[in-house]
Amino acid sequence: MPAILALVCLGLYLYVTAQQLDSIESRALTATALGTAVWQHLQLTAVSTVITLAIAVPLGVLLTRPFARRLRPYLLTLLTLAQAVPTIAVLVLLAVAFLFLGFQAAVVGLVLYAIIPVLLNTMVGLEQVDESVLEAGRGMGMSAFGVLRHLELPLSVPIILAGVRTALVINVGTATLTTYINAGGLGDVIVAGLSTNRVLVQVVGAVLTAVLALLIDYLAGLAEDFLRPTGL
Repeated sequence: MPAILALVCLGLYLYVTAQQLDSIESRALTATALGTAVWQHLQLTAVSTVITLAIAVPLGVLLTRPFARRLRPYLLTLLTLAQAVPTIAVLVLLAVAFLFLGFQAAVVGLVLYAIIPVLLNTMVGLEQVDESVLEAGRGMGMSAFGVLRHLELPLSVPIILAGVRTALVINVGTATLTTYINAGGLGDVIVAGLSTNRVLVQVVGAVLTAVLALLIDYLAGLAEDFLRPTGL
């Protein structure tokens, strides 16, 4: 996959350099402008994913405990409704409601969209652990926290990581829309092409976004294999 993506980037570079660029295209497609956009996109993706994990994993653990299971359908319904709202509408509402634009509003919107797959996978991962394994742990004198830490979470890691991988890809794609609230990223390149009717600029922004999504998905797959507990 890295070799294929490198070839795609090389082909895109050769294609762009072979074109006669006008002043607008030249400004939009400089190495500095594209590098800044990619870096902003990576920041948006990384920060929103870390916050998503910090919220979704503990919440998923909480909702699988007997005392909190009654809250599960209400909370999941609320989060599903939030995710069903169009992305651009969520970003604009956040900007209007909290009177701030840019990075912070973008991160909040991305977290709202990425939290569902991580939360659901955490719950499914914990609930698929064999009850006999948990009973064995309790029989060995483990506390409820000990069972969670040493048995439930390690055995559910593969499923949780699959949710994290999905959230990363969602965030890369959705982050292109944060350009409309001045958060930067590769969406700036795409919108610059749309507003000036420069198809080449649009193509470069779209291809770089796709390459970034595929690269992050590949790296997340490697991390998923590396972090999978031995024997699973």
